[in-house]
Amino acid sequence: RIAFETPDLLWQVLTAKRWELLQALCGAGPVSIREAARKVRRDVKAVHGDVTALINAGLINRSTDGIEFPFDAVKVEFVLQAA
Repeated sequence: RIAFETPDLLWQVLTAKRWELLQALCGAGPVSIREAARKVRRDVKAVHGDVTALINAGLINRSTDGIEFPFDAVKVEFVLQAA
């Protein structure tokens, strides 16, 4: 389980491009950053920045075999309530 303090922080970490990257990594096993960039048809440098942010957030792992999305699924849940 990974939690974010606010929905704003969640959306800062899980941008549309990073969500697309997670989808490409889901079930793929360990891949190189270059291979991940090919999967999402993006620049390697840009993907590297997104990978770093996702590693820091605990959403993907890095090993000697590459990067990997270690979860079977993602469930995003937050509560909107009156102040």
